[in-house]
Amino acid sequence: MMMLSAFFPFYQFLWTVYFVCMFLVGFWCIFMFFGYVIPIWLTAGLAEYFGKTKPFDPEEVRRKIMTEQEGVELLYSNPKGRGPFLHTDGHH
Repeated sequence: MMMLSAFFPFYQFLWTVYFVCMFLVGFWCIFMFFGYVIPIWLTAGLAEYFGKTKPFDPEEVRRKIMTEQEGVELLYSNPKGRGPFLHTDGHH
């Protein structure tokens, strides 16, 4: 009968790989928190808190429809007849 302990070296290898990966992930989180998140809080975050930046305008980040985009010329916006396009008047 084969014992589970016969696979011990392989389990030890898997644990080592898992440990190394989690070690690297942990250090990445620490470095990102102290090297990126805290500096953002101390610069842009405080500036926004004290009103030193312009107010956020959601229209600036809204996806613009085709006719609102600059440099776009819409050549075919109102198809007529029957076809595989979607109708806007509610019937086919």
